[in-house]
Amino acid sequence: MISGHKNNKASSVLKVVHKHGPCSKFHKSSKTSTTTCDEKYHAQILKQDQARVNSIHSRLNHNNNKDPLTQSAATTLPAKSGDVIGSGNYIVTVSLGTPAKQLSLIFDTGSDLTWTQCRPCLGSCYTQSEPIFDPSLSTSYKTISCTTAACTHLSSLGVKQSCFDSTCLYTVGYGDLSFSIGVFGSEKLTLTPTDVFEGFLFGCGLVNEGLFNGSAGLLGLGRSNISIVEQTANKYNRFFSYCLPSTSCSPGYLRFGKGGGSSNAVKFTTLSTVSQGDPYYSLNVTGINVGGTKLPISASVFSRGTVIDSGTVITRLPPAAYSALRAAFLQAMMSYPLTEGVFDILDTCYDFSSFKTVSYPSISFVFGDGLTQDLDATGIFYVVSVDKVCLAFTENKDDSQGGIIGNVQQKRLKVVYDVAGGRVGFAPAGCP
Repeated sequence: MISGHKNNKASSVLKVVHKHGPCSKFHKSSKTSTTTCDEKYHAQILKQDQARVNSIHSRLNHNNNKDPLTQSAATTLPAKSGDVIGSGNYIVTVSLGTPAKQLSLIFDTGSDLTWTQCRPCLGSCYTQSEPIFDPSLSTSYKTISCTTAACTHLSSLGVKQSCFDSTCLYTVGYGDLSFSIGVFGSEKLTLTPTDVFEGFLFGCGLVNEGLFNGSAGLLGLGRSNISIVEQTANKYNRFFSYCLPSTSCSPGYLRFGKGGGSSNAVKFTTLSTVSQGDPYYSLNVTGINVGGTKLPISASVFSRGTVIDSGTVITRLPPAAYSALRAAFLQAMMSYPLTEGVFDILDTCYDFSSFKTVSYPSISFVFGDGLTQDLDATGIFYVVSVDKVCLAFTENKDDSQGGIIGNVQQKRLKVVYDVAGGRVGFAPAGCP
């Protein structure tokens, strides 16, 4: 456990941005951008998104022998949209080492291990915005021994563990064939000048490949004891929240700790567990409203549980639930022309190019303990272009797979994780 003391009022806030936004430092402008290029770009995001969903479903079902591509106190950090290289992820900037070096990491509620690329790169490292972290230049870096409980525990978290000269090594892979291999170590983590954690356990990646380009690695917010949530529990009491911005140029945040306390506007629902030992945060969704009317969906349709995930883009629903949602949405949107879908995932798309204003119905999730949470207006559509605006939901392959609430549906909501209290809360208009 990281050194520190419990302070229910302590908080730390980080800025969040989207990895692919034009306002992101990772954004690469193109003078040759066309509608065709835009569609290829979004198809890449959606293909990667499907790989992540496959990986989540596989882990929840414990099918770990398939091909990974097909199975697939308070501190507030600014959260940024990640529209840079073909992934719908969000990034925050933290500092590591002594002296502290800034690193921009994808934050992920579906992962436990925090890792960053490290020198010397053995074989391959992808291009990132900041200089690659060099542990040899940090006076606070230490490797973790193979004989420690922290090392041996990695394998139970879906992280492959091995040894070299008594040093703990890790291998972590993702559903899109991205991976990181390196040394399991400890370092000084700095979230803000006053929120510093000695002995933070992380992966120092020496061989890294995949669609992380631009970011330096990943910040794991999952439910195990190596996630940043658990490692900072003495200070923040397993409490964090975030708001994902509505556009790639708007600011969001990731906050650790309660700070001034939970707003009365936050309404909570019970946190559940879909599968023991998985890193995911699961909720008991029992229904969906469209335009204020509850859809005729049996609560049993959602019996496999619903994960809320910061890294999945498009919300996945059991087929019976999606069919009812799509039918009700089509009925409400009869005045607008349909157009071709995108990458076989988004099948309900509209051409709004000839309309100055568009009216569309509200969508809400209904939870088992009575909470009904409206989505923000920006959390209903996935916009490819003005002539291709799609309902940001899709269906699972069958009803045996659980639902996943993606990050589009979380836009502008303040999402509060009171892990110690066993609950997740929502409030409207948490950020621009």
